[in-house]
Amino acid sequence: MANGRPDPSTSMAVLFGTHLKRLRELRGWSQQELAGKVFVTQSRIAQIERASGARPTAELTAALDLAVGAGGLLNDLWPYVYRESFPDWTRRFMQLSAEAVAIREYAAHAVPGLLQTEPYARAVLRVGRTLTSQQLLEERVTFRMTRQDRLQRPDAPTLCMVLDEAVLARPVGGDQTMREQLIRLRQACDQHAVRVLPFASGAHAMMGGSLTILTMPDGSQVAYTEGADHGQLFEGPTEVATFIRAYDQLRADSLPRAMSARMISDAAEGYEHGRSERRALARKQLQQPGGRQLRRSGGRLPRHRPGA
Repeated sequence: MANGRPDPSTSMAVLFGTHLKRLRELRGWSQQELAGKVFVTQSRIAQIERASGARPTAELTAALDLAVGAGGLLNDLWPYVYRESFPDWTRRFMQLSAEAVAIREYAAHAVPGLLQTEPYARAVLRVGRTLTSQQLLEERVTFRMTRQDRLQRPDAPTLCMVLDEAVLARPVGGDQTMREQLIRLRQACDQHAVRVLPFASGAHAMMGGSLTILTMPDGSQVAYTEGADHGQLFEGPTEVATFIRAYDQLRADSLPRAMSARMISDAAEGYEHGRSERRALARKQLQQPGGRQLRRSGGRLPRHRPGA
């Protein structure tokens, strides 16, 4: 801090605040005047300019950007300000994900963030252990939705997903949220390589956690493993190779793309009924010949040869 002023090279939050203050002063406004234009208190503007207190929300950032005529600069900086609240290894993973040319992911418990609908994302993030406020929840939902924008750009990465069958079976956010999410997932099957790992495949190396493998523009690869409240980034070639083998085995044991798409569609149809109706349907199916092979969503689990 030079002359009592924050050094913008120390963090993205300080850089954000420095730009906001400069643009505000160019317009000849006091903090109080700017606060009135975006409907917050003067102390909130002071906190943002000093990079103290809570981070600005995405909604407030958009209002500030428009008010001071930043031309999108503040909006562009916001995701980086938001990332600073995460541990170093998470920030590193987010940075690499934004640059990766190929993303391979095994999801053990929930639909991957890049394919989540907003209601599903909100339901998943709401139960996070580190969630401390409604504002933080909305920030996280906004950031997750923003990350999906890259899939629509010309430089979109190649996306390959292996979903554990538990992802389809576990209701998150209620029947309507699950149905909409599974329809979105089924649509993604037409654009990306999405496969389902059935319960029948048995035990595997990634039980209990999810795995993401990123391929960077220079051809290098990194692996990221994640549990309920922890994650770890691996960049060493030997460690990454071990995780690549684990992913390749999961993919070999998963259902072919067409069968996976059908399984997702069947699961979506299952959520059209209430929970009690689904349970009654499941009981009826189990009483039928060959009922052990019937899934709770109502479809018969296709036979599959590993590697097919």
